[in-house]
Amino acid sequence: MRQIIWNKFARKDYYDNIDYLLTRWSEKEAQNFIDEVDEIEFILKQGEIDYQVTDMPGIRRCVLRPQITLFYKIIDNQHIELLRFWNNHQDIEKLSF
Repeated sequence: MRQIIWNKFARKDYYDNIDYLLTRWSEKEAQNFIDEVDEIEFILKQGEIDYQVTDMPGIRRCVLRPQITLFYKIIDNQHIELLRFWNNHQDIEKLSF
């Protein structure tokens, strides 16, 4: 099983998204987001599926929902780093890790 490492941007994005959902939507929507992230994290830990390759070297992406994309990189066979939970309405040119 692979280990998941959250960088500071991923952690901030994650909590910002939860705060947004709690403020603008509902606790149920926030919990759905948390559950989706937990499920993707479990899949990545298993190492059986890796998601879409991007045009950024070494970076993959997984669309969690139409509004949010998870960017991550495989460090080695045992480690994955979560980079960003990117809001798809933002300018992708401003994406940084």
